[in-house]
Amino acid sequence: MTSSAAVPSASDLRVAAVDCGTNSLRLLVADLDPAAGTLTDLHRSMEVVRLGQGVDRTGRIAPEALERTLDATARAAEVCRELGVSRVRFVATSASRDASNKDDFFAGVQQRLGVLPEVVSGTEEAELSFRGATSVVAGRFDAPYLVVDLGGGSTELVLGGESDGEVEAGTGLAAFSMDVGCVRMTERHLHDDPPTAEQVAAARADVAAALDEALATVPVGRAATLVGLAGTVTTITAHVLRLERYDRDRINGASLPVDDVLRACDELLAMSREDRAALPFMHPGRVDVIGAGALVWASVVRRVRDEVAAAGGELTHVVTSEHDILDGIAWSLA
Repeated sequence: MTSSAAVPSASDLRVAAVDCGTNSLRLLVADLDPAAGTLTDLHRSMEVVRLGQGVDRTGRIAPEALERTLDATARAAEVCRELGVSRVRFVATSASRDASNKDDFFAGVQQRLGVLPEVVSGTEEAELSFRGATSVVAGRFDAPYLVVDLGGGSTELVLGGESDGEVEAGTGLAAFSMDVGCVRMTERHLHDDPPTAEQVAAARADVAAALDEALATVPVGRAATLVGLAGTVTTITAHVLRLERYDRDRINGASLPVDDVLRACDELLAMSREDRAALPFMHPGRVDVIGAGALVWASVVRRVRDEVAAAGGELTHVVTSEHDILDGIAWSLA
């Protein structure tokens, strides 16, 4: 998917943000106007490269995964040249944090794009995601915000936004990165099509243990608004909305009843690969991992709902954001 905009003003700064995660490589080229606080998309695209293929098991990036990722990087570099980008930041997350041969990946990216990838910590990943996601919710929904970035190899939880100033600056955050994601859980547990009850139970236990650890750092019961982002969450949102095609504008900012989200997650987890592939909004690269992603998202939503209730509040809806770590990376270049 690519979007374009009018010719920018002279005050704008044209930047490129690349987010290379466990499952996908995404590119955003945008014009920033720091004085006005605006970000204007010129190009936004995503390729499923599955960089994290087998990393959880072997500790190394597979040769074919490296080739796919570097080919996508070369295509991103060509877009940057065509659009006259002045600054580029390439952020690599979970898979490359874990890989013993990450130096081969770094050298390949630098050769093609001219910049070294930055392997950010889970905490910085959470902060970048929070900055991007809150551009959708600030002023529309109540703070504090719990932002959950559900990726292929890890899931970041970040709570913040006690004040408008904290939202804008991305400060005052409690954050934790769990080694739980749609690719990692698929490879670790969900081997059958559809998965067996035993496999589902093992995956849920794994996610529950990770959430126990995360909640020792992030007091999710304080959240007034739960915001989900990244491809798993946006795909589940498309399923809740019964979209006939993937429609970013309808997905972005959607506020969905918790029960509808949980029902959609259960449906996706129980489907066969063939049934998931037939869904009109489903990206081919997500077909084999969306079941695990739905399991993780349902576990998070249920746990947050229960923690908010235990704190005397009520979580009735979940908000989806199409703005995420990619937007946060772009803003970091201002």
